Amino acid sequence: MRFRHADGTAVHVAYCSNVHAAENLAGVLDQLSRFGEPVRERLGVDRLGLGLWFARPVASELIADPRAVAKLRAELDLRGLEVVTLNGFPYRGFHAPGAKHAVYHPDWADPRRTGYTLDVARLLTALMPDDAVRGSVSTLPLGWRDPWTPSRSIRAARQLDLLADGLSRLDRPVRVGFEPEPGCVVENTGQAVTHFRDTDTTRLGVCLDTCHLAVAFEDPARALDALTAAGLPVVKVQASAALHVRNPRDPATRYALSTLVERRSLHQTREGAPYGVDDLDAALWGGLPGHRPWRVHLHVPLHADPRPPLSTTRDVLRATLRELFGGARAWTDHVEVETYTWQVLPDRPVGEAGLVKGLAAELGWVRDELRSLGLVEVGG
Repeated sequence: MRFRHADGTAVHVAYCSNVHAAENLAGVLDQLSRFGEPVRERLGVDRLGLGLWFARPVASELIADPRAVAKLRAELDLRGLEVVTLNGFPYRGFHAPGAKHAVYHPDWADPRRTGYTLDVARLLTALMPDDAVRGSVSTLPLGWRDPWTPSRSIRAARQLDLLADGLSRLDRPVRVGFEPEPGCVVENTGQAVTHFRDTDTTRLGVCLDTCHLAVAFEDPARALDALTAAGLPVVKVQASAALHVRNPRDPATRYALSTLVERRSLHQTREGAPYGVDDLDAALWGGLPGHRPWRVHLHVPLHADPRPPLSTTRDVLRATLRELFGGARAWTDHVEVETYTWQVLPDRPVGEAGLVKGLAAELGWVRDELRSLGLVEVGG
């Protein structure tokens, strides 16, 4: 979907395909017909954005075969789908059981991360619609915090210079957004300012994930003011909501949380500052005092509430969208809905039809929010 802000900015809205377990090219092509096109049809729009995720083997296959890239572009066009943004955070194995910390490797001290990111950026230039102003790629915030040494910081700085240089050589503009996340080297927007303010900010910036923003108990207005003051662009906003836990000591609440403990993904849990643990099970086993509300890094559907007594941080998402788009200027032009944890939720969708319905409902919620802020939907 595309929208027009009052300042003339074309705002692209997509959903992130990392919700689908596809780590080969056949799987990527298959998800277009099984999910992308049906979601578009359910929304009743002529054109739908996808934030594709290419695992490293997929990216390598496409880079080696221009005909495969042309085939993918043709499939997107055929099904009324378009791509202006890619998720370059997971390298591979995102849906593997027990992935946990593996999703943060290789990190930005490793040249493999640079090579992968430049490859997907190059592919994006071939997939973007001809009238797109630019593309975006989101990536991890340098790496997991432990072990992260001064020598790794030096190596990462060199890789970021190589990244910016590589992006400058592309045929079309593509920016890379580093995505602050609790537990990582860059956990919040303040740390993003510290680490990235001296980089090439014409090509590098921040991917603002509103689930992560909420888990870090950041205020959206203050976060955006800090980024603006540092000259760091919001390359992309990932529209997402975290789990909010009003009373962590309540037995019914603790039981509901226990049903969400799982092996695949980390669910960093915070009780304001400075209290935090790296996974939900650690929080439940006494890692947090439980005197104040918790927020859990678990992406929950934007349009629906979990069963009480749990709730969401949808209010943080709504406030962030208001700050980004409710004024005289649009502060970003790429919005990506990113809920990839459907299958661990108690009210998980049933089958492919259920997931299509859920994804369309999330996009519909974002559409309504943007309309309420004065944006006008264009192009179907």
